[in-house]
Amino acid sequence: MLSHWERLEHQAMQEQWSYAQFLLNLCVLEVDRRWALRIKRALKEAHFPGTKTLSNFDWTHIPDFNPAPLMQLATDVGWLERAENCLIFGPSGAGKTHISIGLARATIELGKRAKFFSATSLVQQLQQAKLQLMLPAMLKKLDRYDLLVVDDLGYVKKSEAETSVLFELIAHRYERRSLLITANQPFSQWNTIFADDMMTVAAVDRLVHHALIVDIHSESYRKRSAAKRGEGAEVATSKENSPERS
Repeated sequence: MLSHWERLEHQAMQEQWSYAQFLLNLCVLEVDRRWALRIKRALKEAHFPGTKTLSNFDWTHIPDFNPAPLMQLATDVGWLERAENCLIFGPSGAGKTHISIGLARATIELGKRAKFFSATSLVQQLQQAKLQLMLPAMLKKLDRYDLLVVDDLGYVKKSEAETSVLFELIAHRYERRSLLITANQPFSQWNTIFADDMMTVAAVDRLVHHALIVDIHSESYRKRSAAKRGEGAEVATSKENSPERS
């Protein structure tokens, strides 16, 4: 308000605003400034690996995929308020991480709080908290985030120590806060993640009870890009070695 009131007063005099109009416009500027700072802080604490968004995702890479359900989640945070989940499956390089970051970023821009973790990093932090008898406190601390992104669940090693803390996280957030999980294995192969079949069934049951399940069928975007670069290099080499250039 201090930085804008003089400029706004001059505009008010020129346009003959009422006192109420002047005060309203001054307050609107202050509200906008506070909102922008809030979003900036939330994006910083989310620790996204890069500035990926849904708008800069190459949807032509997955032409048979319908993004409408994901876009609905990105524009309506009701699913977070109902503590629903989003589960994204697909092979490595299909764009799961990009989509998950873009979706989480969209929820932040709508006023929610989100936090990104690789699955292995999150499990290590949970294990450390458990060893220090601080796991309940850490789970409660994570409750401040409306959405937790757990990326690449399939890379968690199948050991009782790792999967037990992961299951405790899933059980703790069930119907309390939302999870966005990406994985390259379907549910039928999750027995390679959790220590036993009972834990696998219990974890899946909690995750899917209130969830949007997204399945991406596509080759690796990174592999396809590398192949294109290779083709370009071959063409360039063939031109350099052509008889016309010798």
